[in-house]
Amino acid sequence: MIQIEGLTKHFGRTHALRGISFEVPKGQVVGFLGPNGAGKSTTMKILTGFIEASGGVVKVAGISVADDPVAARTRIGYLPENNPLYEDMMVDEFLEYIARVRRIPADKVRGAIDTAVSRCGLHKVRGKDIGELSKGFRQRVGLAQAIVHDPDLLILDEPTTGLDPNQVVEIRNLIRELGKEKTVILSTHVLPEVQHMCGRALIISEGKIVADGAPDQLSSDGGRIDLVVTGKRGAPDAAAVRALLGALPDVAEVQERTTGEKDALAYSLTTKTNADPRRALFAALVDADLVLLALDKKALGLEETFRKLTTADAGKVEHAEHHHSKAA
Repeated sequence: MIQIEGLTKHFGRTHALRGISFEVPKGQVVGFLGPNGAGKSTTMKILTGFIEASGGVVKVAGISVADDPVAARTRIGYLPENNPLYEDMMVDEFLEYIARVRRIPADKVRGAIDTAVSRCGLHKVRGKDIGELSKGFRQRVGLAQAIVHDPDLLILDEPTTGLDPNQVVEIRNLIRELGKEKTVILSTHVLPEVQHMCGRALIISEGKIVADGAPDQLSSDGGRIDLVVTGKRGAPDAAAVRALLGALPDVAEVQERTTGEKDALAYSLTTKTNADPRRALFAALVDADLVLLALDKKALGLEETFRKLTTADAGKVEHAEHHHSKAA
């Protein structure tokens, strides 16, 4: 359904995307995650045809977005984060307007609206002004406008933001149902939403895909080891112990912790993907005449994995993109 190969984008000297590649088949719900400035929004804008790529191939349902952007857009439904709606229009009236903008044939407009209303649970409010609706129903209207032309691909940007817990559950269930027939790309900063709704997660950082897999797999690929050590003859040298732990081949990061143990030092080790350094750790402690008082191995949650894999590139891409747009 989606094919992206070697996708690059630069704004002046800023490289927003550095040759990313991935494919998404029909019927898959994918979470697309990344910190500000990682290239996530740029990827979405290229995918929807709002901006051009600097290089690479982007196809939706076999249609090249670069060669035939109009045809590609007919296969895409998009719900932006701010969900722009005409509040003075009734739900049916608004969906009819969107259907005509989408160039649905006149004799098929009513059927398309009825289908979207049914799938999004809008029967009770279809005759009401949008401005009178709750946030949850307004989000349903946003989803209805995204699917009224029966697209193959849905791109949803922060679809549960601002909803109360009950509304979140309703929208989650609706997205799961839509994902049974359509490809869904879900852009969100609410990481638990990815675990609830997505069978796959892509994490982008500094213009590169740094992780791709099932959320549960990404949560368990790395891990943390908490340990407390002491010396055979009193407190060990802190700098020497930290250096020893940091030199272990499967350890990505060493952090000092506090401990109530007398003459002891405590550390948290962040391990590399699919790594278990405990054997090497035990051997190193024995060689250094250190005594292990406690050890606890934990899998990283998705949020911790996200922080581990991404960097604080703090808006470089967004700033460059905004500057480029103004200059154009």
